[in-house]
Amino acid sequence: MGRVVSQNEIIVHVAEAKGNGRRIVFTNGCFDLLHPGHTRGFEQARNMGDILIVAINSDSTVRFLKGEDRPVIPQKERAEILAALAAVDYVVVFDEVTPRELIARIAPHVLVKGGDWGPNEVVGREEVEAAGGKVVSIPLLPDYSTSAIIEKIRSLPAPHRGASPESAPTPLSSS
Repeated sequence: MGRVVSQNEIIVHVAEAKGNGRRIVFTNGCFDLLHPGHTRGFEQARNMGDILIVAINSDSTVRFLKGEDRPVIPQKERAEILAALAAVDYVVVFDEVTPRELIARIAPHVLVKGGDWGPNEVVGREEVEAAGGKVVSIPLLPDYSTSAIIEKIRSLPAPHRGASPESAPTPLSSS
């Protein structure tokens, strides 16, 4: 099980791990509602090294990037869920719009992004490659998208989205 750490703590852990010859893999995103596309991607990323760091956007940057109704899951809870995944070693939250500075400080051996990011769109590419690392794009799994999940939930008829207290079943009485 992974750990949620601060940016300063992750720098210390990375320095120690690199000193012990461990290979660092880094990925980042909002990871608002986890789905198999995310978890399989984490497993693929983890297989590229010894330690997988997942950096997540803070709530304020998710709102900036995705809209005022996001995130659905607050950052503390998103971090906790991610840290519970077997493939994830560390989770760190960043409050900047991009993780460029954090990536530069960590200088991972491998930076992993989903295939929806073009080669010249991956934030941190220059920093990673300048430090001798590589950027790997992993294919997205079709039919998995947090935004699509949210839209599907919104399109459900009202009774499926949660019953109102008035329409809730009456508890059974015990005799």
